[in-house]
Amino acid sequence: MDAPKPVAQLLARAVDLAIENVRNNGGPFGALVVTADGRVFEGVNRVTATLDPTAHAEVTAIRSACQMLGTFHLSGATLYASCEPCPMCLASALWARIDTVYFAADRTDAADAGFDDAVFYDYFEGSGSVRSLMPVERVDLGTGVSVRPFVEWNSTTTHIDY
Repeated sequence: MDAPKPVAQLLARAVDLAIENVRNNGGPFGALVVTADGRVFEGVNRVTATLDPTAHAEVTAIRSACQMLGTFHLSGATLYASCEPCPMCLASALWARIDTVYFAADRTDAADAGFDDAVFYDYFEGSGSVRSLMPVERVDLGTGVSVRPFVEWNSTTTHIDY
């Protein structure tokens, strides 16, 4: 097996993917998932192309890797992104069990280009009045009703733990 490519080279590929995507009417974001054994899975921002607000480059790379590998755990993998991952992409990387994330441009660079996701960081940090943008509230459905799906899950022997 070849030695892993240097971080800068893999980030440069993510940047190249982002540029190619812009030239194909996509968003300026590219990402790679590289497994521990060196397999590379690419993703680009497809938000406007697929009308899917979750189709960020990091998410599409994670989806590609998971589908091609037949797993939803990417332990040992590294995510390389052309730009600092937003909170959704970071959460996706956490759920996929990715070990490390590297990025090139940062959130300030993105904001300067019109992609300002500071409000999302503020939202998750609970800063100021930002929480009023989308109130999230628990509703009590009565004793035991809300947890019934979990009870069912735990009583089913065929479930797949994640």
